[in-house]
Parts: sequence; C-alpha cells; structure tokens
Amino acid sequence: MQITELTPAFFPAVVSLANTIHGDNYLSHDSLTAMQLQGITKGINASFVAVDEQQQLIGYRLSFAAGQWHPDNWCTEALWPVPRADMAYFKSVGVSTAQRGKGIASLLLQASVRALKHQGAKAGLAHIWRESPGNAAQRYFSQAGAVLVKVHPQRWRHLSETVGYFCPVCGALCNCSAAEMVLTFSAG
Repeated sequence: MQITELTPAFFPAVVSLANTIHGDNYLSHDSLTAMQLQGITKGINASFVAVDEQQQLIGYRLSFAAGQWHPDNWCTEALWPVPRADMAYFKSVGVSTAQRGKGIASLLLQASVRALKHQGAKAGLAHIWRESPGNAAQRYFSQAGAVLVKVHPQRWRHLSETVGYFCPVCGALCNCSAAEMVLTFSAG
C-alpha cells in the first residue's frame, strides 16, 4: 500500500468510492476538481489517496488549506482554538470496505496534517458524520486527538434538498448530524 498525492488521474476512482461510501451525488468530477484545488497552496497538496500494489484506489482524504475554504452555518468559530486564517478543513475521507480497520484512514490523515502544517495551518476542522457505521468516523478522529466543538443536527439535509444528495442511511432526505471537531496540530 502506498499513500500519494491526489491528482486528476485518480478523480474517477475517488468519485466512485466517495459516492459508494457517502451516498449518490456526494461528489462529482467538477466538485472534486474544485476541492482538490482548495487543498493546494505554496505548491503543497494536502489531499491524498491510498493505492494498493496494483495501483488501485483503496482510500482518499480531501483536505483544504487554511484560507482556501469558507466557514458556513455549521461552523462555530467562537469556539475554535485558532483564528480562521490558521484553520484548515478536513473535507472528506473514505476507505474501501475490504480495506477498513487497517489504519489507512489514519495514514491518510497523517499525510494531510504534515502537508497542512507545511502550508502554515495550525489546526484542522472537520464535520464528522455521526451516523457512520458504529460512529467509526468520530471515534477515528477522536483517537487522532481531535476534540468535539459542537453537534449540528441535520448537517447535510440542505444537500438532499438542493443537489439531490442521497444519504446511505436516510435516503432522499438526509437527517444525519455532524460532530464539528478540531484537531490542533503539534509544533514540529
């Protein structure tokens, strides 16, 4: 297994895996193109993929550079430990079903944290899908050192209503909640 930077060559496989895990219309080629650019600053790419020995995609991590994303209604800036200008954003992670439980998501997160720190970020924010199977997403992010800021009910409902997002848990109208969590980066 190898962790490497996300490039356009991986876009079709990332879109397919993300939509399989997170639901139809979660990602498109156009949205992924924009997201990948949000993760690049100072010539450093903060988004990564994991590939197996045959170079088949088994996981991905999308991360946005500090200053290259906009807080929304589900961001509680007053509770953040760093200013907005120093806050990166962990947009999405996914690992294929057959590869889960092997530490791949953690390795992808570590790669993104290293890149984000090199870019100058001091912390990263994520909206963790609390209804992931067994709430594994929140457990994994907590184990990485992230702390809960606030829980946001129906975080993705607007995507169901506006772009046709189809939640794998709720169906056509997503009622899932998000744990707004911050991972503060250590010095060094």
